[in-house]
Formats: sequence, C-alpha cells, structure tokens
Amino acid sequence: MDLRFTPEELAFRDEVRAFFREAQPASIRRKMELGQRLSRDDIVTWQRILNARGWAVPHWPLEWGGTDWSPVQNYIFKEEMQLAPAPDPLGFNVSMVGPVIIAFGTEAQKRRFLPKLANLDYWFCQGFSEPGAGSDLASLRTSARLDGDHYVVNGQKIWTSRAHLADWMFCLVRTDAGAKLQRGISYLLIDMKTAGLTVRPIPTIDGEHHFNEVFFDDVRVPAENLIGEENKGWTYAKYLLGNERTGIARVGASKYRIQRAKQLAATVMVGDRALADTERFREKVAAIEVELKALEITQMRVVSNARNLPPAVQDPASSVLKIKGTELQQAATEILMEVAGAHAMALQSEHLWGTASDAPVGPEWSATVAPDYFYTRAASIYGGSNEIQRNVVAKRILGL
Repeated sequence: MDLRFTPEELAFRDEVRAFFREAQPASIRRKMELGQRLSRDDIVTWQRILNARGWAVPHWPLEWGGTDWSPVQNYIFKEEMQLAPAPDPLGFNVSMVGPVIIAFGTEAQKRRFLPKLANLDYWFCQGFSEPGAGSDLASLRTSARLDGDHYVVNGQKIWTSRAHLADWMFCLVRTDAGAKLQRGISYLLIDMKTAGLTVRPIPTIDGEHHFNEVFFDDVRVPAENLIGEENKGWTYAKYLLGNERTGIARVGASKYRIQRAKQLAATVMVGDRALADTERFREKVAAIEVELKALEITQMRVVSNARNLPPAVQDPASSVLKIKGTELQQAATEILMEVAGAHAMALQSEHLWGTASDAPVGPEWSATVAPDYFYTRAASIYGGSNEIQRNVVAKRILGL
C-alpha cells in the first residue's frame, strides 16, 4: 500500500494551507496559538467562514453542502486545520448528528436541520451518558413515552459537553423498557428551550465550565423529531460513534503540540543550556514522535480502507485510532507541562480566556498549559472509554 500523497493531493494541501493562513481572523488565530479558549462567537464566526467557502462539512454529500472530496483529501483538510492551528467545525454538528440525519433521517428532517447544522445556526450537544450509564451506554434509563404526537421525556443526562451553549440536543432515550437493553433505545432531537428541561453546570479540575447535568421533567418532544425508527437508536448511536472516534485521534493536533513544545523548550534554560538540548527532553519527544508517526500511518490505512466500506459501516480500526490518539494527546500535553515548569502551577483563568488586564505569571503561553493538561485527561474517557475500545478491538479485529 502506497501511503504517499499524489502530486494532486500535495497541491490540494497547499490550497488548504493557504486558506487557513489567509482566511482565519487574526484574533482567533492568536487565541489558537496561545491555547486560549474560544468564545461561542469565535466558533460560530469561523464555521460560517468555512461554510461560505463550502468547507464546513466537506465529508457530507454534495447536495447537503459537502465537497465530494476523497477520504485522503478529507484527511489532509483535518490535519492542516489542526496544524494551522484553526478551530475545528463544531463536531457535534458536522461529525455526529449531521451524518446520522443524512444516513437515517427523513427528507423533511434533512431540509430542516442540515443547512442550519452546517452554518451553525443550530448548536447541538450530545445527550448520551447518564449517572449509571457512561461507557455502558446501553444501560441508559432516561425514558420517552409516546403521548399522541409527542414523546414525554423524563430522566437525566450527565457530562453533557457545552449543553449550556447549545440550542438543540441529540439524545438517546429508552422507548421500550421491556426490550433487551440495546433494542429499546430511540434517537430524539430535543430543543433545549423546551419546558421542563434544566441545565446545571459541572465544574471540572481545570477550573472551567465544559460539562453539565441535564434534567428532563415531562419534556414534550414532537414525534417528528424521532430519527429513523423507534427502538433502533442503538444502531444510529454506533454509526455516530464511529464517526466521532475516527476524528478523535487528532494526529494534527498532537503534531502541533509537539512542534510547539520543541520551539518553546528552546527558550527555557536548564543550567547553561536550553531544555530542548537536554538528552532527557529529546528522548521523550523522540519517543512520542515515533508513536505519532505509527498512528499517522494507521490512520491513513483506515482512510484508504474507507473507500471499500459501505456508507453506513465504520471500520473497527477507528477504535485503535481512538485509543492511541488520545494517549498521545495526553503525552503531548505532559511534555508542554514540563516545558512550562513551575509557571504552569498558577491558575490564571482570565489569561486563559484572553480577558486579563494584568501581566501573566511567567510567559503568556504558560497560562493555558495546565488547563489543557487536565482537560486532556478526559480524552481517554469521552467518546467511549479506552477500556471499552480495547474490547471492541479484541472482538471485531482480533476475533477473541
């Protein structure tokens, strides 16, 4: 298998690279380079710039705003975006609920939701995990009872990323309590402004508000918001998670972090020489780079194999990408922590958000290193924990 890019693919890479360099607003670029947090407006602004270029949802079908790019072109696009660095389009919209609606939704649902998903007129969040159903998602208990032309939803979701920013939620609910666990689940789209729906923040170790609890108390959801067939939601969730796990490796993001660590380490002195020149630092970086190259080759194999799979089938090797990709994201943030040293210990929330009026403790870039390190600890849990992914690999790849 020849994994080298063709001349045409290299020319495409140059085109994408130039666009990210020229089209990204300077204020957003600076936040990305410093590792600062983006506001909701920043994310919406950038996605609409991409959408105006026709690149917000490149992997979607042409009729819904896609590009007809090859899997390799999509891979190049994602990697160059992470290397720029530029914000990803909102994953909940473009990589998760959007493909599910395309694959399983009605024509009316596609016309209603897909253009707004691409342009980020609707911001979606994911309502999957519950207090007793995280990695064991099939044990979820949030119920939906059909009452006339509405479902009445009761229950609780947890670890709901960015629910406090969202307009809508795609949600797994139990519609048949008597069926086997995976067979009694349905997939609903829920307006976050619906009466009876309450969002409460969950503070995290990095001092930020990423996650939420969401409570449903007799929340009435129009039956027309059911995706596909009742009690077939588990099938749609597996399709969604396959899309999520392929992108969750974030090879480009890890490459960028390592490049940045090497650049910054050249400015940090250890005795009479730069940290970047010390043997221990070079060995640690080299070990990560070797594993990152192996992951990149594996991801390119998965991308190449995508040509041979039916549209609704996900390569089980996406679980391999999820496991190793998240481990390397964590390793890369650990290297940056080492570069920042004691400066990473200060909690500087205002500098993290770019709103500080006073000087930071240490270099400006160091204010974001610890929060990134702490947040990335969760990467091996969200999207299906790495322990569960190892079970998938054992069953579907090794046949154990």
